[in-house]
Amino acid sequence: MFPLPANVICLPRTNQIDALLTMIRDKDTTRGDFIFYSDRVIRLLVEEGLNHLPVVEKTILTPTGKEFKGVQFKGKICGVSIMRAGEAMEQGLRECCRSVRIGKILIQRDEETAQPKLPPDVKDRYVLLLDPMLATGGSAIKAIEVLLENDVPEDKILFLNLLAAPEGINAVTSKFSKLKIVTAFVDQALNEKKYIVPGLGDFGDRYFTSP
Repeated sequence: MFPLPANVICLPRTNQIDALLTMIRDKDTTRGDFIFYSDRVIRLLVEEGLNHLPVVEKTILTPTGKEFKGVQFKGKICGVSIMRAGEAMEQGLRECCRSVRIGKILIQRDEETAQPKLPPDVKDRYVLLLDPMLATGGSAIKAIEVLLENDVPEDKILFLNLLAAPEGINAVTSKFSKLKIVTAFVDQALNEKKYIVPGLGDFGDRYFTSP
């Protein structure tokens, strides 16, 4: 069992999570079902990510005329997707956070060149970084470096993904100890082609490409 670093949160194993991940891992799952069940996992990831944002106390008045002492989120958030697969996670974020701002980062194959398009006030927001697969960690590290170069504090970054490899987790957390990673499942390893195994294949192809 891979020991998770303190800044990595894995969704609790439940029958629902296991069933959803089984569906999206299955090579025979149709594209329509892959999208549907992936979207359900993404929604759970976003909800868990939001659990780790700070809140402040807020007292409101209910329709019965009584006060209720609750909380509200402290600060503003935005999403940043790592293109193209990360764009699949944008709708799940929008469903949880109305009118949320979303930026994008295109990482070239050499993982050395990035083309970001970020909200102008990104440094003042908590950033939910979106990419469904954390394999080697190369693209994620480059995207995080882009955010830091744009003055986003590291402890305001939450990186959300569906599947993570131990190698990718180690690569990211060894460089960045203040951000948080939220994943649905940590798989066994990377194979010789640097694919996550058992994995689910190429997420972007299965989500965006018609058979």
